[in-house]
Amino acid sequence: MSHTIEIDFEARQRVLFDSLADDYLAHYDDKTSRAFRDRFIHPALFNEVPLKGARVLDAMCGAGETTRFLLDQGAHVDGLDVSGACIERYRKLWPRCRGYAESMLDSKLPDESYDVIAIVGGLHHLHPHVGSAMNEIYRLLKPGGYLCFLEPHTGSLADIARRAWYRRDAMFEENEAAVDLDKLCTDNADRFDCLSRHYLGNAAYLLILQSMIFRVPLWLKRIYAPPLMAYERAISPLLGKRTSCVAISQWRKRNDVSTP
Repeated sequence: MSHTIEIDFEARQRVLFDSLADDYLAHYDDKTSRAFRDRFIHPALFNEVPLKGARVLDAMCGAGETTRFLLDQGAHVDGLDVSGACIERYRKLWPRCRGYAESMLDSKLPDESYDVIAIVGGLHHLHPHVGSAMNEIYRLLKPGGYLCFLEPHTGSLADIARRAWYRRDAMFEENEAAVDLDKLCTDNADRFDCLSRHYLGNAAYLLILQSMIFRVPLWLKRIYAPPLMAYERAISPLLGKRTSCVAISQWRKRNDVSTP
């Protein structure tokens, strides 16, 4: 990857998320969104991952919507995001955490600093440099450390609609795309064990967690959230690769390979 490409790519993302920082916080950290994450995302994202006392990087963190849960579990958390505006809000919300306005491609953080790295909807913003991000994640994790991440995935019906939406909505950069999780796992098989994958996301995921994307007023979101949450609970066990919006993956850095 050339230096020029990296600068142009990250500059666009930085400008975009700086401009969205207030709306992002309002829509992704309201009461209904927190309830959705606690019910549907966090149990699968961190299932059996030892968090108490762990050093965790909330990577591509926004204002730290995942940090809230991690702190409640007794983790020591740092936040990292390319958007300075998001990190400014992160530091105000979580004063006992360190917030870094840095790139996921080159965080400038020390090698093998973290027991866990969590990413919720971040990697799909990094195309075509997801591989470079995986190199950085590998460098930052301690041997045996966990990568827990949620991403829109290729091979789903939702991705067909998503590709059309991304082309027409100014809220998305042109490089954003779903992640091919099978290829990502294969490409990193010598460095990570791919432990699990969990598919989720239906109407509540779209209209509660993604209310900013659909330009839903927050007052209306509060009205329809309870029935949609009930519907999501009922349909979630039936969702698979084709019918879900996103997938949660747990990986573990192998102990038998040294950091280059």
